[in-house]
Amino acid sequence: MNKRFFEAVATLTGTTIGAGVLGIPYVVAKSGLAIGLLHVIIIGVAVMLVNLMLGEVVLRTKGNHQLTGYAEKYLGKAGKSVMTLSMVAGIYGALIAYIIGTGISLNAALPQLPPLYGSIIFFAIAAAIVYIGLKAVEKSELLLAFFTVMLITIIIVAALASDKFSAANFTKTSIQNMFLPYGVVLFAFLGAVAVPEMKEELGNGKGRKLLKKAIIIGGIVPIALYALFAVAIVGISGVSTSQIATTDLGSRLGELMVIMANAFAVLAMSTSFIALGLALKEMYQYDYKLGKKTAWALTCIIPITAFLLGAKGFIAVLGIAGAIAGGTEGILLVRMHAAAAKRKKSELKPEYSINGKRILSIALALMFLLGITYAVLKLIRG
Repeated sequence: MNKRFFEAVATLTGTTIGAGVLGIPYVVAKSGLAIGLLHVIIIGVAVMLVNLMLGEVVLRTKGNHQLTGYAEKYLGKAGKSVMTLSMVAGIYGALIAYIIGTGISLNAALPQLPPLYGSIIFFAIAAAIVYIGLKAVEKSELLLAFFTVMLITIIIVAALASDKFSAANFTKTSIQNMFLPYGVVLFAFLGAVAVPEMKEELGNGKGRKLLKKAIIIGGIVPIALYALFAVAIVGISGVSTSQIATTDLGSRLGELMVIMANAFAVLAMSTSFIALGLALKEMYQYDYKLGKKTAWALTCIIPITAFLLGAKGFIAVLGIAGAIAGGTEGILLVRMHAAAAKRKKSELKPEYSINGKRILSIALALMFLLGITYAVLKLIRG
């Protein structure tokens, strides 16, 4: 394993660990610790399997594409259109959430900086990195992902070691809210757009053989960190856990933790904004043949405009983007995997193949479909 391998792992980990982790403690506290952790484990494993399926699709296909390009190749123009809508809605939702969350986190650490200004400063820097392209992301992603994991680990250890941490704070199961974590947790694990980038980073030849291991490691790290983070925060805050978990840690763990916790929040959202923004820009460039400037403008102007026009609901954005956009994307990826595995459509022999395809595909698609149904019904009921 070489630097490229760790860059690939960092790309998936950095893409995955973003604004979603900040909302997990809140929904876990609302649903009950046991139910919340079940969501984290089951959804985390399910998303890892979907990413492995996509990795096999990527290895079976010649050339570079993003999710929309693979969808067109294996599911036709209709599949490409649905994937485009899903990918665009999900990424725009994520980018908006990162802009909202970063402004709030910066304000928590620096009260003199209003959330609006913090969000705009963050957006300007992240959008500039997205414009520069993959090389800039490769150089920043490994470092940012390292600090993200380091900071969340410090927060977890500090919370678990605090005298304010108590099992008495763990919330009991709420039947009424038992499905509440689904959308936010699924959102927190979404990172499929990083898989095609991982293949590019690993290169050809022996690098392709490392894709499976990189996806597995890049999937296990978020599962472990999310579960421990939820336990740590809920163990301190209990039912009063805030929607953005890091914003009120200072009152419980001291002023130093205000800086540490919100630095983690900003780094987590930065890595995801950069990777997802790049993926969307690449989709416009690779699969719709748009120029670099046009692709970048479409990627960045829409989320900042939505924010400036009043989009401020952090948990609401995460839940909807996760359950509906993420669920639709998951179903399409499962179908793409089944289509790509057919001999007539497979262009290359992949370095690995997923066993038990049919059973896994049905189970995963059913989970995503039920999640979409729940989110739509919830929206209708208000």
